Order: sequence, then structure tokens, then C-alpha cells
Amino acid sequence: MMLFLLIALTGIHSGWSRHDSSIENTAVSTVHTVPLGSEATFHWRVDLVKERVIVEVHYVGNESCWFAIGFSDYGELKPADYCVLWSDWHQQTHLQDSWADVDGKLHLDTQQDCDSFAWKRRGNITKFTFSRKFDTCDEHDYIIERGTTHLVWLRGRGPLSSLAGLEISDAKASGMSRTELHRISHKKPKFPTNAWQLELLAYRVQVPKVETTYWCRVHKLPSVLSRKHHILQFGPAIQAGNEHLVHHMEVFHCAGPVDLEIPMYDGPCDGADRPEKTQICKKVLAAWAMGADAFVYPEEAGLSIGGADFNPHVMLEVHYNNPELHQGVIDSSGIRFVLTETLRKYDAGVIELGLEYTDKMAIPPQQEAFTLSGHCIAECTGVGLPQSGIHIFGSQLHTHLTGTRVITRHVRDGEELPPLNYDNHYSTHFQEIRLLPKPVTVLPGDSLITTCTYNTMKRDNVTLGGFAISDEMCVNYIHYYPNTQLEVCKSAISDDALRTYFRYMREWENQETSMEKGISANYKSIEWTKVRVEALHDLYKAAPLGMQCNGSDGSRLPGLWDNIAATPVRLPLSPPARDCLEPLVQRDISDQM
Repeated sequence: MMLFLLIALTGIHSGWSRHDSSIENTAVSTVHTVPLGSEATFHWRVDLVKERVIVEVHYVGNESCWFAIGFSDYGELKPADYCVLWSDWHQQTHLQDSWADVDGKLHLDTQQDCDSFAWKRRGNITKFTFSRKFDTCDEHDYIIERGTTHLVWLRGRGPLSSLAGLEISDAKASGMSRTELHRISHKKPKFPTNAWQLELLAYRVQVPKVETTYWCRVHKLPSVLSRKHHILQFGPAIQAGNEHLVHHMEVFHCAGPVDLEIPMYDGPCDGADRPEKTQICKKVLAAWAMGADAFVYPEEAGLSIGGADFNPHVMLEVHYNNPELHQGVIDSSGIRFVLTETLRKYDAGVIELGLEYTDKMAIPPQQEAFTLSGHCIAECTGVGLPQSGIHIFGSQLHTHLTGTRVITRHVRDGEELPPLNYDNHYSTHFQEIRLLPKPVTVLPGDSLITTCTYNTMKRDNVTLGGFAISDEMCVNYIHYYPNTQLEVCKSAISDDALRTYFRYMREWENQETSMEKGISANYKSIEWTKVRVEALHDLYKAAPLGMQCNGSDGSRLPGLWDNIAATPVRLPLSPPARDCLEPLVQRDISDQM
């Protein structure tokens, strides 16, 4: 996939210069913002009617600099699609769409897709705006779609004689931010008069002079939450000036007996002195990532917090991203909740979909796009969901370091419906609970298939499922109402099928697998050739399953859950159509099986 960038050379005069648009009008309607390093910000709004985004960038720099902003799959700079705004030595400003080859050299694009541009400079601050269609039908252009977008920025020296000979490596500074660009704006919520705010914050953390830090702080909830409340909304409470450092945050409930005391730890999440008791703080209450809006629950439901049986301890986790290695920064950011004791009609619930946290599933090394699927089969939703179904309004996709794509497919009576959620540019470093464009109803007897794609090209050994960050997961935490007894609907390959596979590897492939070894040791005993990788993938697709169809107390719901077949998909979903005059290859968001 090509990368779309906008390069702006700023040797411009004071006052606005316009090309068929007004940046003042754009600024008025800007609703989303994400920082680009410490000296630039990216503002945008989404026009669903015209299927485009309108962007405004503010940055600090002298007037002879050029600045670049762009979109990419995973933050790569080349090959790339560029929209270039530059000034020549006669102070003439040009806007040209171009693309870079694999060596980073620019070529003018035959189709120009950088629209409605304007700019302004005051002092040392430059502002410019442009609009971009979601899908330009240009083979070199990035398609803006649901899910994660990697924003890339560059800064270089000017002026230029022309674009000819300009290379990506000419930039003197660069960076990358992730956000969900193609997002839906929801109406402003209405809260009851007795709603109140609860802030769970870090406390004067001295952000280390390293690129990545995860900081954990345990909080004890106020005594008023000994009575049940509903969470109506949560969002960021970022200390002013630190917007570029706070990458994402999560709040976890320490789910244990109500009288279990959790040490009030405040330090690095991987610190050697972190108390063992804090490891139970794993149940996600809130998750926010840079550029995200507040998460608002639907008017019919709220997430339950507090009550007589609710352990009052929670843990805030803050991910600081400090690629510029700033030092001496003190931060007290966190997450702000809106709560009420006036309970709504329904309790919201969370169901885990995907794969079990087990080493029964493996990803061979040196794989560019290996897929694993976790099944929530029809038999489980049949016993676990009410007759009228559930209404899913939010979703948090989750893998570890090698995950690159995630999709949850929705199947009813053998027919595949539109996907519940997907992210074709997934990054484990950008995790948030996302509101769906509209609620999705799942009925008893429906099945949900969560498929994750992994890239292990940088790994020499097999990657196994598990809890460690070096292990892998494939999970979708769906947020829904009304709350039901079903809390986990996940699968793995059946034990019998896996034993048969290891025996086959020993007897027919002369691999050093053995029934005396454990699962991990057996996977690590295999020398991974192309044929063996394909055989493993085919096995996972065809083998019977072992199901976790569990209630909130951890016990299995009534049923036979071992050696059970996946729910068949008899009528797959057709690829989404593209509104292009010329026939193009369609992108199949579900082509990950």
C-alpha cells in the first residue's frame, strides 16, 4: 500500500493564500486533534457525505522550511504517494501530487488528488489545510478507511527549484503518530444532574529519557463507590503541554475478593519491585489512545462500577512515547470518568472473542502474513445470549507485537454479514475502545470469527500464544448491552487434533516432536519449511475446536465444548465495491482466512 504525504514549503508571505477554499472555515469545524511531535499538531474533520477528510496542520518552523504530513499503513516513508506543496526561488507556490519509488525518489502522479488547499503564516507558526477523498481510485494513493492510520510528518530545508530530485532522505526531521482518521462523530451526550467526575491520574511522574515507558499506579476508589454506579463516559485528562508524550492509557480493575488489599504501587509497570498482588489488575475498565475522543456509552446503558462485592482497587497504566528523548518532564495525566448513581435501564457488558490464551496456537518464524482465527460458535451464543440478542456498540481489538490486521466476521444462518469490526493497519501500540459506526445486533445462534494476521519476519523462532508480550494473542473485547451470563467465547485447536499433528510431524516429517514433550517444546522442535508452514495453517482451518464458552464466574456454560466443529460460512461476504470509473482490484477486508 502506498503512503500519502503532503509536503509544504513555507517561504510564504503573511496573510492567507487560497486555492478554492477557506482555511478559516475549516478551522471552525475541526473536531479531532493529534500532536505531531512537540512542535506540530494535526487537526481534521470527516465529511461522510462527500467521503473525504479535511485537514489542517499547525507547525513551528522558519519560513524557508518545507513540512510534510501523510498517511501510511505502518509508518513507512517509501514507496509513497505524495501531495507536494512547495515554493520555488521566485516565491511561487506549487501544489503537486507525486509518488516515491522504493528508493525514495519522487515522481509526479498523473492523477492530482490534493484538493482545496490554503495556507497562512504568522510569526514562526505556519497553518495549512487541504482535503482528501477516502478513496481516490489512484493505485499509488493510500485508502482512508476504518481503523488505525499512521500519520507521518517530515521537515526539510527550502526553497526548491522543482520536485525533480527531491528524496525522502532530504528531510531533516521526521516522526509518526497513530490515530483513527476515518471516525464517526457522535452527538453530544446528556448526563443526569447527579453525574460526577472521577479522575484517576498519575502523580508527578518524571518521564524517563527513553523512547518507551509504561507507568503503573494503583488507586483505591472513593467510598461512595461502595454503592453501585454506572460509568457514562471516559476520556483523557492530559496535563497541558504533555499531549505529545502521552501515547495511550488504560484503567484495569483489580478483580478479586472485596476485602483483598492491593499494594498502592506507583512505578514502572515492568519494575522489579512491582508487587505480585498487582498482577490481578487485568480487567479493562477504560482504554484511550492519542487522538481518540471520549468514549460515550449509549443512553440505554452504563458500565457497572462499585457495589458491595466490588474490590475498590484499580490500576492506571500510562504509555509515554518519548522519541525525541525529552528530559525533566513531569506528568500527572490520566483518565477522567463520568459516573452516576442513577442507574440506566441496562448494565453494559464485555465479552472476550478470539483465541484462548494458550500455546496450542503458534505462528512460525519468517512469515509475512500468517493468520489465526478464534471462533465464537453458534452453539455458544445459542446458550449464552438472550432470545432478543445483544447490541454491540464498542470494540477493542488486541494482539501483541507481531499483529498487523484484525477482523471479526459476523455469520448468521451460514451467511456472512458485514464485519463487526476490523483494522487493516493494526498496531499493538495504538489500542483504544472504539465506538462502532452503529450498534450491531447479535442473536443467539450467530457466530463471530476473529481473525488476526501476524508478521514474524524479524523472528527466528516460533511464536506461541500466551500472556507475555513476546507471545501472541488474538482478541476482540466487545462492549454491549444488556449484560448476560456469557463473558468468554473463544477457541483453540482441540487437544486430540494437536496430538495427532505432532505424531505426524515425528513419523512422516522426521521432526523431533514427542508425546513426552509439552506443547511449547514440540512446536520449538519443528524446522519450519514452507510446506510445513502451509500444513500447519491448513490444520488450524480444518481441525475441530476446543471451546471456552464461559460465564462470568469462569465456569463453562452447559454444552459439549471439546472436539466441536467451527460454524460453517456457506455464503461469504462479497468484497466492498469501490466507486471508480476504471476497474480496479477490490480490497477484500475479510480475505484473511
